[in-house]
Amino acid sequence: MLPATWTASAHAAAEPVYLDQGSHWGDHNRQEYYSIDQGARIMPAAWIIALKQPDGSPFMANSLSRYGYLPNPGSPVEGLPVGFALSNDPSGQSIGMNCAACHTRQIDVQGQAYRVDGGPAIADFQAFLSDLDAAVGRVLEQPGAFDTFAVEVLGSGANDLQRATLHQQVKDWYLPYHTLMTRALPKEPWGPARLDAVSMIFNRLAGLDIGPAPTHLIPDNIAEANAPVRYPFLWNASKQDYTQWPGFSKNGDALFSLARNLGEVYGVFAIFHPKKDKSLLKVNYLGDNSANFHGLEKFETLIRRIGPPKWPWKVDMALAEQGKAIYNRSTDQGGCVECHGIRKGEFRGLAEDEQTWATKMVDVGTDSLEYSVLQREVDTGVLAGARIPLIKGPLKQRDLAFNVLGTAVLGSIVQHAFKPSSQGQKAFAQITTARTPPLRDAYRYEVLATDTQFPYESRVLQGIWATAPYLHNGSVASLADLLKPASQRAASFAVGPTYDIQAVGLAAQQERFDFIQQTTDCSARNSGNSRCGHEFGTSLKNAEKSALLEYLKVL
Repeated sequence: MLPATWTASAHAAAEPVYLDQGSHWGDHNRQEYYSIDQGARIMPAAWIIALKQPDGSPFMANSLSRYGYLPNPGSPVEGLPVGFALSNDPSGQSIGMNCAACHTRQIDVQGQAYRVDGGPAIADFQAFLSDLDAAVGRVLEQPGAFDTFAVEVLGSGANDLQRATLHQQVKDWYLPYHTLMTRALPKEPWGPARLDAVSMIFNRLAGLDIGPAPTHLIPDNIAEANAPVRYPFLWNASKQDYTQWPGFSKNGDALFSLARNLGEVYGVFAIFHPKKDKSLLKVNYLGDNSANFHGLEKFETLIRRIGPPKWPWKVDMALAEQGKAIYNRSTDQGGCVECHGIRKGEFRGLAEDEQTWATKMVDVGTDSLEYSVLQREVDTGVLAGARIPLIKGPLKQRDLAFNVLGTAVLGSIVQHAFKPSSQGQKAFAQITTARTPPLRDAYRYEVLATDTQFPYESRVLQGIWATAPYLHNGSVASLADLLKPASQRAASFAVGPTYDIQAVGLAAQQERFDFIQQTTDCSARNSGNSRCGHEFGTSLKNAEKSALLEYLKVL
């Protein structure tokens, strides 16, 4: 049984100020958002409670704040961070993550913390993954460590068979996880506030899930995840007609959002082991699948309620009005509205009174490395030849990792939709309406890159002040820096939650993490860390830049 409480911080952080994020967002929504189960399964909860850090303290100590994760006072279990969820599986409780872990932000200004729900996390996911790998490794490699672990998991009265069974279960868990960690984690760390999410989704699915039983591994499908990007912000994410930085995921109705969210959970600790069968789809996608479809759909409802955070400090409104005029200029005059303004997007089956916002896809000279991830090919394992009639053609023996993900996601949705009383039937029923695009469009490889063009999404800028660092790869520390030519932007900067409200972004001095983000110039656009590009507004006069920054605070 899970204990009623976990060890919490001996020095509890001061209560943050929760920013105004609109009339549809409040404490009740927030607590669901922080804790809802989407189907991710890191490991049995009793295991992670029993794991230790090298100094013998609990691995979960202080709500994992050492990685930048945030305390959740309303959690059903004390000490569980924001975005870490408990499940109640038939085999017992597991701990997993939901989207809030990576999409909740806290910034510090003059010693006061401010909470931004839906904001890009300033968390070091790579350090968490690596330390979890090491903690389980110690349990298996050090007899004394396993003895302590076994007592905490099984109790002091466990017999030899129970201990041997537990040891084998831990070994079985560790094999795929350690394989992923050793092959995927890059030598140059992502650092806080960044993650190569697309690579890790491809790696987990193609490397850990679709190989032959009993391990399901195809280790050579795992590639180094060396194209990190900044976590996106979630407010208005469901409103724009394309999501993901390269714009490969369509948006607009419940079906598209389910496909997007299911792909995410497959990449973040979900259990997913499809196997061939004699059904119409020729593959059983749900037989060994932990995805919580109800939780995924509920989470989408929640993020539609999150509004952009309102700037909580004083604003010079007269100056902001001047900035608004600059913002609304044409692009060649230093304006922003042509790329970032609210415009009517594609209509994809939303309710009659709803409409997406257009997401302009444009190459502005920024880092190009993420596009190489989308070109990766993998062995398709048990999904070789898999097809979804009328929706998606058969997978080749070796195919794009993107196509493997699309087949896995869409096959799961189709199979789920035909289950009696399925939550997925509502979304799937939209396929039959004349105004809804085919299901195949929910995960369609539509990348606009060429040998010289690498376009990324240009989002509406509401709440942009709260989302530093900037550019899709997080290579620019502040909006003030972004208004400088690339050659004048900082080549390196500290990353952490301390905010500079004058520069509108990360402060120069940080205390939380000992991490310096190193960037490259325009001679190395494909480095993954290039600060090149987006030269818009860089020729404005200093007074105009100040006015524009003041306006960006109130968007």
